[in-house]
Amino acid sequence: MTLFEQALRVREHAYAPYSSFKVGAALRSVSGKVYFGCNVENSAYPEGTCAEAGAIASMIAEGENEISEICIVADSPNPISPCGGCRQKLAEFCQPSVPVHLANLDGILESHTMAELLPNSFSSDHLPNE
Repeated sequence: MTLFEQALRVREHAYAPYSSFKVGAALRSVSGKVYFGCNVENSAYPEGTCAEAGAIASMIAEGENEISEICIVADSPNPISPCGGCRQKLAEFCQPSVPVHLANLDGILESHTMAELLPNSFSSDHLPNE
């Protein structure tokens, strides 16, 4: 299965009773293993989680911490792009050259590098060394 197919599959498990906007994400770590996430809404709206965050958490829980590729899919005529918070989360675990594929239900519509999606990102390089 491709990353797109896996993101499409996991999207069906999204919990989106408030927006009805289901999102799925599948990422491949540098080891080659694939991790999944879907959005999970909450009646206290800002307490929901994004698909990308779920996939990242799954990867971290398995002891990995570097993404080599990710695909995000939703039922939208336009490519679904990570929100600002997820861009920052992805930047924590992606090299600037990592491809981020944006898709709708029919397939990948656009691919960008992490650096294109979040230029000049905040990173550990900005923190003081102790």
